[in-house]
Amino acid sequence: MSFQRKLYSFLSGRVALITGSTSGIGEGVARCLASRGANIVFNGFGDEEQINKLVASVKKDYNVDATFIGGDLSKEEDVKALHNHALSKFPGGIDILVNNAGFQNVSPLENFPLDVFNKMTALMLTAPFHLSKLCVGNMKQKGWGRIINIASAHGHVASPNKTAYVAIKHGIVGLTKAIAIESAGTGVTCTALCPGYVETPLFIKQAEDIAKKQGISYEEGKKYILRVQPSGEAVKIEEISECVAFLCSSAANQMTGTSLIVDGGWTAN
Repeated sequence: MSFQRKLYSFLSGRVALITGSTSGIGEGVARCLASRGANIVFNGFGDEEQINKLVASVKKDYNVDATFIGGDLSKEEDVKALHNHALSKFPGGIDILVNNAGFQNVSPLENFPLDVFNKMTALMLTAPFHLSKLCVGNMKQKGWGRIINIASAHGHVASPNKTAYVAIKHGIVGLTKAIAIESAGTGVTCTALCPGYVETPLFIKQAEDIAKKQGISYEEGKKYILRVQPSGEAVKIEEISECVAFLCSSAANQMTGTSLIVDGGWTAN
């Protein structure tokens, strides 16, 4: 994926921390914000060489600064280490926090492993709470900040065999509202971006697995997943990324405590 550097770089000099940004939605968001002039703090897992190439390409392509730190954000000490690393690189602090890291586990409730539930909660709800807590004070002092939580259509509806994911994403929507109310009038906004199915490597693998299991084509597997989205189309990473850029713009100054739902009509049913 690629984004052209914009002539009007309205985020020039801002610092954006995006969790889970070495691939998929997070990488797209990082590239998109960099194209608007933001310096980037990458976080996530992956091949070290590929991550180094990603950071180097963003610095070169968009003429911004960028850094990376890994770590398991389900662990409190790694969350603190991420924030400390960001401050050591950018002493002015984080202007934009995008809580994106997460994973899925599909299982009937009676078989759902408690340790997996706890791991998902720690990564996808506790870590966003903790990072927001660490970043919001400095944002308020500067009179500007954006906390954007990548939630899901599952923050508004439910699907079977996804109890942890659905509960956590509903929790993220609630966290978003609470932070927004506490930050109202300070120049800091907090919003939840709620995608439906997005065409990520994870989505592609899911479609391939369904196709293999049911003896159908990949396109039919994809169509099966997308049956809940009236548009019949997967959301593109670029579309989600541009929504994040919009939420960082002055046009979204009064958008706070709300969800921006990008789901092809799923939650309209």
